[in-house]
Amino acid sequence: MDLFDQSPLRQENAPLAVRMRPESLEEYVGQEHILGAGKLLRRAISEDILRSIILYGPPGVGKTTLGYVISQTTKGVFLNVSATTTGVAELKKLMNEARDRRAFYGQRTILFMDEIQRLNKGQQDVLLPAVEQGDLILIGATTENPYFEVNAALLSRSQIYQLKPLELGDLLLVGKKALRSPKGLGAINCTVTEEALSHLARIANGDARVLLNTLEFAVLTTLPNEDGVRVVDLSVAEEAAQAQRVRYDKSGDNHYDVISAFIKSLRGSDPDAALYWYARMVYASEDPRFIVRRLLVHAAEDVGMADPNALLMAQAAAFALEWLGMPEARIPIAQAIIYIATAPKSNSVVTAVDQALAFVEKAGADPVPIHLRDTHYAGAQKLGHGHGYRYPHDYPFHYAVQDYLPETIREFQVYSPSDQGREKLIRERLEYFAKLKKGERQNSS
Repeated sequence: MDLFDQSPLRQENAPLAVRMRPESLEEYVGQEHILGAGKLLRRAISEDILRSIILYGPPGVGKTTLGYVISQTTKGVFLNVSATTTGVAELKKLMNEARDRRAFYGQRTILFMDEIQRLNKGQQDVLLPAVEQGDLILIGATTENPYFEVNAALLSRSQIYQLKPLELGDLLLVGKKALRSPKGLGAINCTVTEEALSHLARIANGDARVLLNTLEFAVLTTLPNEDGVRVVDLSVAEEAAQAQRVRYDKSGDNHYDVISAFIKSLRGSDPDAALYWYARMVYASEDPRFIVRRLLVHAAEDVGMADPNALLMAQAAAFALEWLGMPEARIPIAQAIIYIATAPKSNSVVTAVDQALAFVEKAGADPVPIHLRDTHYAGAQKLGHGHGYRYPHDYPFHYAVQDYLPETIREFQVYSPSDQGREKLIRERLEYFAKLKKGERQNSS
């Protein structure tokens, strides 16, 4: 199916979102950051000097529409293919034709590749020579982060433009145009209240396609009143929309953005934000085990010894999930989220273990001091193992002044307690022990 097929019969039966597709940059709504007056991409399209680009953004923000606008603007030959139905043989055929077209007729060929992330590595590699030599100008459209899904070699030969979800004002403009336009809903005797249109725009979450298709459904399923007018009010709009659309792809870029926002909200001590992002993930059917695993990590990484109970709370949430399942486990998970978000914060554990690992990786393996060696096997004491060891429980405060490191690295220190929460007490305790140790060394010297 050709998304750009404008035959009258097909257009008449097409969804509203297709019928309302703009044909020029002047009709295009949104994406001012790349298509506003004076922007490079707008000038390249207007002057028909476009080079290969990758259009990246969520559904319904205008990637395909922009491809169609370019097809109406360029004087070159415009080809439209989908990665889901295109093989290597067809790509090679298109490339050969583009090369000949350029060599013999001086014509440029622009190839619009929808869902380019679905091309495998071999298919993407096939495009490289034609793109690099200028035989083919590629417009790739993808909902996935191209830095994850598109070959680096192809990215280096293309400009990447990120399209953003449409603003509420943009969506309202799109909806009003559709209601007025003869190719939209202008031929239907209908009235859509401002409240209803605003609701549909809000629940569309920046997706113009969702707005237009929901708006069309609301109008067409509403019976005319005694005056022959189809009145779409807020209650009709809510019924047509059913439930708010939440954009979240568990395997895509938005997945990582949402979990990143969740983690940073925990670290930033904002329980309300953390619960919001948690709800977003639950609503989108994220694997709850994935969420709880992140809680376990960040209870240790961001709270750590400032409040060791945070890790126990995360563990309890994991236990509840396995024994209760969802939706019941949503409550103990939320409790753990609130606890971790509101707990005092310290990343001293992360610093300490990473520094210790880095030190051991570079340093040699010094022998274990005699007094610390194992004495639980025959002959160990004859070798002197354990000689001079002081049993801490035999001393005041259950602390014995002695060294626990080889002589060559006696001053090794990686754990530096913060002044947050329980760790403040740990710091005071360790400082006291350090003074005792320093005093004994001075007396022995």
